Amino acid sequence: MVKKTNKTEEKIVAVEEALSKTERFIEDNKRILSIIIGVIIVIVLAYFGFKKMYLAPLEEEAQSQMYMAEMYFEQDSLSRALYGDGNELGFLDIIDDYGMTKSANLAHYYAGICYLNLGEYKNAIGYLDDFNHKGQILGPMATGAIGDAYMELGDSEKAANYYMNAADENDNDFTSPTFLFKAGWTFEIVGDYKKALKVYEEIKNDYPKSYEAREIDKFISKAKALSK
Repeated sequence: MVKKTNKTEEKIVAVEEALSKTERFIEDNKRILSIIIGVIIVIVLAYFGFKKMYLAPLEEEAQSQMYMAEMYFEQDSLSRALYGDGNELGFLDIIDDYGMTKSANLAHYYAGICYLNLGEYKNAIGYLDDFNHKGQILGPMATGAIGDAYMELGDSEKAANYYMNAADENDNDFTSPTFLFKAGWTFEIVGDYKKALKVYEEIKNDYPKSYEAREIDKFISKAKALSK
């Protein structure tokens, strides 16, 4: 019983000593700690002030300015969508003028698709690569479009890799089987029928209700025959 009491007293003494050391440290470094806390508060206030007072209005302005570029894009007027029409801004202007905004990030995607459809495949890859699609529903489309650009440039191996990445990026019954099928088709082009077969079987087993699965059996049969 005495031993237990002694241990309890020792613990209390140790806690008191620790508290005393902490108090002394705070007292000895009061000025430095005050400066550090003050700097942290200033940084936090500056960050939220920047977002609210500068970035939010800039984002709203960027969305307004991009409206016509999106209209031209929907109308397949791709040059005007990219470069503007002399009065309204194009996607490239949005990127230059509103670089910190979500709209400018989205403009990278639009610009990449415009260049892809205009046959400027290296530019397409550059802008699509710069599109930050983390958490974006357009992510698989951007990755798949890079695959299309590499396919047009004759780099089938890279194209297949991008198609596979696009299929995995956001697993769903629409984009995943679409890009898996493109990957399978590309593997066939390079003569890798075993990989093509694997991809086609994945479509059949994992996405049986997809459009691509409707006639996938004939592609499986073809890949099986050629892989032998």
